[in-house]
Amino acid sequence: MSGARVAYLDCASGAAGDMLLGALVDLGLPLDALQSELAKLKLGGHRLEARKVRRAGLQATKVDVVTAEHEHGHRRLSDILELIDRSGLEAGVKERSAALFRRLAEAEAAVHGTSAEEVHFHEVGAVDAIVDVVGGVVGLSWLGASRVVSSPLNLGTGTVTMQHGVFPVPAPATARLVHGVPVYGAGEGELLTPTGALLVTSHASSYGPLPALKLEAVGNGAGTRDPHDRPNVLRIFVGEEQPAAAAAARVLVLEAEVDDMSPQLCGPLVDQLLGAGALDAYLTPILMKKGRPGFLITALAEPGAREAVEELLFRETTTLGVRRQEWERTVLEREVVPVRTAYGPVGVKVGRRGGRVYNAQPEFDDCQRAAVAANVPVKEVWAAALAAYRNQ
Repeated sequence: MSGARVAYLDCASGAAGDMLLGALVDLGLPLDALQSELAKLKLGGHRLEARKVRRAGLQATKVDVVTAEHEHGHRRLSDILELIDRSGLEAGVKERSAALFRRLAEAEAAVHGTSAEEVHFHEVGAVDAIVDVVGGVVGLSWLGASRVVSSPLNLGTGTVTMQHGVFPVPAPATARLVHGVPVYGAGEGELLTPTGALLVTSHASSYGPLPALKLEAVGNGAGTRDPHDRPNVLRIFVGEEQPAAAAAARVLVLEAEVDDMSPQLCGPLVDQLLGAGALDAYLTPILMKKGRPGFLITALAEPGAREAVEELLFRETTTLGVRRQEWERTVLEREVVPVRTAYGPVGVKVGRRGGRVYNAQPEFDDCQRAAVAANVPVKEVWAAALAAYRNQ
């Protein structure tokens, strides 16, 4: 039986709306077809242009939204929703595009201490940004993937100049949009834009290393800048999903010992390691030389995440060295199955081997969110989700 078609977003250089469009066109999305769909918005004053460029030696497709100068203006959420609602776009594209802009308005409102309806979109209110968001929805729908997976998101470092002044990276709205998502900072400047964060986090169902795929194609979408030390490119891998056990047979074990670090820094460290791409991370109390108490920090990671995990260990701890070794392992095939409960939808992580189910456990974060919303104990939601899985 063939596996599901999966799209994997490699966001090692961040993400932006134009980068996503470039990767989709690079994969074969006809530019004329995309332009025809966007024309249904009756937005006017713009056209799409695509060209091949090089970013740090890697060839990629750059898509530009060329607009008339007077078309760059400020819009309210209601203006954009009306534009989408009156368009001739397919119902599913309308629904998702509208949901994305509502989510963006809520993020902006939280940042500025106002309501979503009162938000004036500045950088994301112009024609090019509307085209990026709706075009991204159209393009990812064209891709026909059963699910979208993303790498941890590279936010970049430094500062970004915006309508209201100079802000540290990530921009305030971007920080809101990536809440609960694995992130890290590497490279100079803003690498993840608000529209990029919006599109990726609204489509990706999970985050981590490239899953096992029978690869069909790779699309490279270029950003505007061209730094020499890394290709400013978003890559989309598309292929048929393969059993996870075959691809996860080997794992890196990275370790560091510290005896001069405040214990208060240890709790956040585990979350940061997981956000940097570690598959698992934990701390073990140890007794070091001269009888000093310390910690052994252990992180398990795929080889591709080694650099990000090591960088975080050096940046966030007092260690002067990280040792690593490669282990073999056997893992179950994993799938998150959505179930409906009286408290709302909950994902159940299922572990299989050879078609046999060995484990089924509700996702704790889902249960916790549902429990808070319903004002009930988490254990009740957990039990309801497990019962719903067994009954379906």
